[in-house]
Amino acid sequence: MYQNENTLGKLRLENREEEFHASYEKALDEARKKLGKTYPMIIGGREVASSEGTFADASPIDTDIIVGHFQKGTREDAKNAIQAAKQAFGSWSDTPYQKRVSLYRRAAELMSSSKFLLAAEMTFENGKNRFEAIADVDEGIDFLRYYAEELERNKGFEVPLGRVTPNEHARSVLKPYGVWSVIAPFNFPLAIATGMSAGASITGNTIVLKPASDTPLLSYELCKILEGAGVPKGVVNYVTGSGPTVGAELTENPDVSGVVFTGSWDVGSRSFLEFQNEQPRPFIAEMGGKNATIVTPSADLDKAAEGIMRAAFGFDGQKCSACSRVYVHDSVKDKFISKLLERTTKLKVGDPTERDTFLGPVINKNALNSYVEYIEEAKRAAGTKILTGGRALTDGKFSKGYYVEPTIYLVDETHKGDNRLLKRELFVPILGIAPYHELKDAIREFNSVSYGLTGGIFTNDKAEVDEFFKSAEGGVLYANRVSGSTTGAMVGVQSFVGWKRSGSSGKGAGGPYYLQQFMREQTQTFYD
Repeated sequence: MYQNENTLGKLRLENREEEFHASYEKALDEARKKLGKTYPMIIGGREVASSEGTFADASPIDTDIIVGHFQKGTREDAKNAIQAAKQAFGSWSDTPYQKRVSLYRRAAELMSSSKFLLAAEMTFENGKNRFEAIADVDEGIDFLRYYAEELERNKGFEVPLGRVTPNEHARSVLKPYGVWSVIAPFNFPLAIATGMSAGASITGNTIVLKPASDTPLLSYELCKILEGAGVPKGVVNYVTGSGPTVGAELTENPDVSGVVFTGSWDVGSRSFLEFQNEQPRPFIAEMGGKNATIVTPSADLDKAAEGIMRAAFGFDGQKCSACSRVYVHDSVKDKFISKLLERTTKLKVGDPTERDTFLGPVINKNALNSYVEYIEEAKRAAGTKILTGGRALTDGKFSKGYYVEPTIYLVDETHKGDNRLLKRELFVPILGIAPYHELKDAIREFNSVSYGLTGGIFTNDKAEVDEFFKSAEGGVLYANRVSGSTTGAMVGVQSFVGWKRSGSSGKGAGGPYYLQQFMREQTQTFYD
């Protein structure tokens, strides 16, 4: 029976949290020894170097730290990977689903056995603190196990159908499409890469995985884990390189049958249109969010402040599920803000390898520059006041990384409807607050953006919870979630699905309808 890995949660229940820290510290030492290595692409089971050489993957913690050197993949490399996947498709799609299930369960065990090293490598590569990093790895393990169980539970998605005559026998069979491009983001470099890759390949498709250029290492580690589990050569191919070269080939090549993508709306929507240019093909996309939390007069304000702080500033707000807007009833606004500021101003910004760091660096120079631009806009915006934060940290110990302060700004009633920062996805640790008078007004503001991913409410009134769940336009909704008001979906517990601009399919990762998207139906009928 499937169970979430939940490493830290289980250790805490057993009062063994110090074991977690000891294991992570040991893994940090091991990860440091691997820094600076050169990594190949993997095409058809072979290690491949690019004719264009390599690029350096520098750590956002300190850009003098080189995580590794990775190949500058070309269009030709991407084409070769697609052809390798195409050649492997026939035998892999014919492999009984029970065998595929067994291989992916073995991969889950391999990932679990190296979880602390993977988490430590992730800290160096994208700046997650140890708690966020181990949760990312755990989610990858969960995806492997959950999708294996779902494929097994549905018996490979073969269903008997009805009959009109006694000698008629019909069945519905879901079959894989062919080659899928898997385009992964930087913010969950193992979890999301694993979830998308496993969803596509466990169902009998073959894949070409392109990681974000800021985080190529964890996708490489994923490919080696799947190889170690016995997944045949050519089923999973790994190509590094830029979006305009490798990424473009993966969405333009006619031999690609489907794309699964996580990233920005701008890139995702453009890629979707390009991919559908010749014929309809499946494009499964998760494309961000502008997530809000509502705080009502009956809310436990301590729980609300804690849950919103965690959702807004976990991994520096660089989550598509991050809380970036709060609508708080004007009768409790001042008290709530006081509690939120008390918690936020105590957060430590710094080196994420250190035990007590909450916010590490943002991912790169572009993210830091975006933060500065948004802060300047907040300072200029009418009716807007920065309550805490607002500085990029560039001196002393911060001088070689990309560090910023968690920031909260307040927009008054008059200007909240036309404040641009309350409407657009920021992807940095900036949280906006605005007052409301009636719950219907707060829900209207909640729904006023073009995204519809996650959302939360804090209230002790069951009728308000019911109204929020009925009327809020989002795929993942929470009431009174202290661990993160809009964040922290667990595989098999909260399907992670976006509405509106946040997603293309309306079916959530880690949920019961995800795998079917990678397959197409065939009705088979024979007669006696």
